[in-house]
Amino acid sequence: MTGPVDWGLAERIAVRVSGREPFAESYHYASLLPDFEELTAEAEELVYRATGLRSLAGPARARVTDRAGGVRANLASFSRLLRPLTDKLNERVGDSRLAPIAQRATGAELGLLLGWMSTRVLGQYDLLIIEEENPDDQDIVYYVGPNVLALEKRFAFPPREFRLWLALHEVTHRAQFTGVPWLRGHFLSLVEQTLDHVDPDPKRFMEALRRVVDSSREGRSPLEDGGLMALLATEEQGAVLQQIGGMMSLLEGHGDVTMDRAGAGLIPSAERFGRVLRQRRQQGNPFAKLLQRLLGFEAKINQYEQGEKFIAAVEAEGGQELLNRAFESAEMLPSLAEIREPRTWMTRVAVERATAV
Repeated sequence: MTGPVDWGLAERIAVRVSGREPFAESYHYASLLPDFEELTAEAEELVYRATGLRSLAGPARARVTDRAGGVRANLASFSRLLRPLTDKLNERVGDSRLAPIAQRATGAELGLLLGWMSTRVLGQYDLLIIEEENPDDQDIVYYVGPNVLALEKRFAFPPREFRLWLALHEVTHRAQFTGVPWLRGHFLSLVEQTLDHVDPDPKRFMEALRRVVDSSREGRSPLEDGGLMALLATEEQGAVLQQIGGMMSLLEGHGDVTMDRAGAGLIPSAERFGRVLRQRRQQGNPFAKLLQRLLGFEAKINQYEQGEKFIAAVEAEGGQELLNRAFESAEMLPSLAEIREPRTWMTRVAVERATAV
């Protein structure tokens, strides 16, 4: 075993934490794959009509998985994405006597995190593509079958409507990352910049926790802008995280707006689906809520709302033509500050266009 993470232990713990899947053996389970294959293809065409974005990577591939399969897919993505950080940690820990303890501790923490996430996720687009690895297991639109069936059963959702609604969300994100040629590479470069500047110093972690406690006593939420990662960030990382936050707010808002437009008239229950899932995000025990905030999930929820408000403001000013300028290049993407103040982005874009002319 090499590296700072015991990936095998992470998988075993995550699978155990993911729990029983009563719907994995339901006779309804067999309907999921043919439905999602058909509805994912339909969603791609609907998204293209609504946005003009056509994937340059070919048709989307749908895959239905159980929670354990979702855990393994995420572990594969995490290990690829975190490689710069794990290499750095391995250099620091090396072959010290504490290395095996650190490996197991990190693996256990990651396993707990992914196991908990596996009980919540309904669908997911894996945007990572590594050329030297198996292409059949990359660029996949995943649907976690037992979780989908559980929600359909609990809330009496019409299955075909709900599955198309989910497919629209995931396919929209795939269209963004594979239909805008530079976007995937730009996003991954920002993530790499963030990881390159990580200082694996326990003192920084303890200082961040103290800031959480102090801010909470003052009635402020220091986690709402990106979770613990934002608190641990250096000045260089903070600037990159602002770029990532702005881009993700734009993409999440664009995803929700596109879902509504692409599915108009086809998904009568869409408003109810959205309301139930928003309530689901907000509910839970205190530990689950704290975990969501630490991981930045609260920031992700804010991204939907802020992104939608940004898009509404921009389109009210200049329609979809003005909004499309945000997808022209990395320089045209709004920062997080501009997402919150759309007028500043519109002014910058107008100045740059006038200068170019």
